[in-house]
Amino acid sequence: MKDLGIYFTSIDPPILQFKPNQLGSKIIQNSKSYEPPVKGSVALIFVPEYRNSALLTSGQNLQNIRTELYQLYSGDWQASVYDLGTILPGKTVEDTWTAVRDVLETLIKHDVFPLVVGGSQDLMLPIYQTYHKLEQAVNILDVDCALDMGSPEEEISDTAWLNKILLDKPSCLFNYSLFGYQSYLTDIKELNLLNEMLFDHYRLGEFVSDEKIVEPIVRNSDILSFDLNAIRSSDYTANSLELPHGLYGEEACRIMRYAGLSDKLTSAGIFNYRESIGQNRSSKLVSQLIWYFIEGYNLRKGDYPAGNKKNYTRYTVAIDDFKDEIIFYKSDKSSRWWMEVPYPKVHGSKYVRHFMVPCNYADYENALKNEMPDLWWKTFEKLC
Repeated sequence: MKDLGIYFTSIDPPILQFKPNQLGSKIIQNSKSYEPPVKGSVALIFVPEYRNSALLTSGQNLQNIRTELYQLYSGDWQASVYDLGTILPGKTVEDTWTAVRDVLETLIKHDVFPLVVGGSQDLMLPIYQTYHKLEQAVNILDVDCALDMGSPEEEISDTAWLNKILLDKPSCLFNYSLFGYQSYLTDIKELNLLNEMLFDHYRLGEFVSDEKIVEPIVRNSDILSFDLNAIRSSDYTANSLELPHGLYGEEACRIMRYAGLSDKLTSAGIFNYRESIGQNRSSKLVSQLIWYFIEGYNLRKGDYPAGNKKNYTRYTVAIDDFKDEIIFYKSDKSSRWWMEVPYPKVHGSKYVRHFMVPCNYADYENALKNEMPDLWWKTFEKLC
C-alpha cells in the first residue's frame, strides 16, 4: 500500500490509563510511525476543514471525539481499527481535498473502510470525486435535516455542495437519497428537481411512522454522508441550527450500525461537528455513532447477491399488465431482501452493482397485492 503517512499529523493519545478491552488499548494509532491498515479494517480519518462553512470552530474539538471514543469498550470484534490521525487543512481548501482524495482512493482500493470525521459537509465533494479514479458508479445517502443543493453560481459550502456533485464531470453518480429532512427547511422546487432526476427523498416524519424504511436505503448506498444537524438539539447540543426536531440519538446510532452492516457501503463521513455548550455530551454522542458503525462492520454477512445466488431463496411475482415477473431474493444468511431489475447488457459492467436493489419484506408483500414497487421503476429508468 502507498505510504499515506505524509498526509497525517501523528496522534497525541488521550492522557488516560485504559483497561484491556477499552478502545484506547485496541485502536492502532499513528502516534510514532505510520502503519498501513490491513485489508478488511476500518480507518478513522479526522479532517478539521471548516473554511467553506459558517461554523465557528477551530477544529481542535475533534480531539474531544477521540478522547471519548477511546474510553468506550469494544465488542467481540475481529476487524482491526486504525486511527490514522488528522489531515490538517492545507494552504488552500483544494489542497485539503487533494489529500482526502488520495487517502480514500488508496484505502478503498486495498479494501480498507475510511470513516471521515469532519469538518464541514462540503468534504463530500472530494469524497465523491475519489470514485472517478476508482471508475465506479455510486449511490450517495445523505442523512440531513435539509437539502444542501445550492445554485451553480454559488460558492461551495456546507449548505450548498450537492449541485457541485451534480455538475461534476465525468459523472459517476447513479443515485442520491436524502433521508430525514424536515419539510419547512427545504425548498419544494429543489425537491421537485430530485424527483425529475429520479432521486429519492424521505422526510423525518416518514421515518417516525415506519422506522423499517431506513435499512434498505442504507444498504443500497456506496457513500454515507451524515450531517450531525439531522439530530435534534436536545440530543446533540452542538446542533448549529438549534433544531427542536430531528433524529433521536439512538436512531442516529441505529443508522450508523446499519451502515456498518452494509456490504455495499465503501466510505462514510460524519460532518459539521463544532464546539458548543454541552461539549462533552456532543462528543460522547459522536463517539457512540462511530462505535455503532464499527459494531455493524464486524457483523457484516458478506451476502450482497452478486454472482452465485445459491444461498438465496428466489421468489417471483406476476403483476397485472406487466409483461415481466418481479424477482425477489431473500438471503439465507441474514433474511434480508433484494429486488432484481433487468440490466441492459449495452452498459457493460458500469452499473452492474446497482441492478440488485435492497428492499424489505413489505415490498414483496405489496407486489403480491399487485402493487409495482416505485423503487423498481426508478432503478429501471436509470439503468436504461
